[in-house]
Amino acid sequence: MPKITYQPAQELVVHDILALEKEEMMRANVTPNGNLPLYWCDGVLYGFSSPPINDEVISEMLKGRLHWMEVRYVKMDAYKPTLSLSEDEYKATMNFRIIKTEKFSVHKEFVKWLKANIK
Repeated sequence: MPKITYQPAQELVVHDILALEKEEMMRANVTPNGNLPLYWCDGVLYGFSSPPINDEVISEMLKGRLHWMEVRYVKMDAYKPTLSLSEDEYKATMNFRIIKTEKFSVHKEFVKWLKANIK
């Protein structure tokens, strides 16, 4: 039988944090390949970007250190599984999946830290 080892992240390094309006956050998650999901935890809607995967990033991850290059967030009291954004410019309504992350320790601790440190 194979040995299974669980090794959760030991540190999250956040390089930039931006408070945005909800509509701005959704626009920031539109890509040519589709809409990136957003995350919700304890009354905060947020999204983040990770660095491109390379040898240095992999080395950091193996040491238990995650990097989020930019975090965008807005207060949103109640969780909703999807949000919609109507854009006249594109003549379309875009839907965004919202992932509830209250049970993920890195996300829960990040939101706790965010609330305590960013006013």
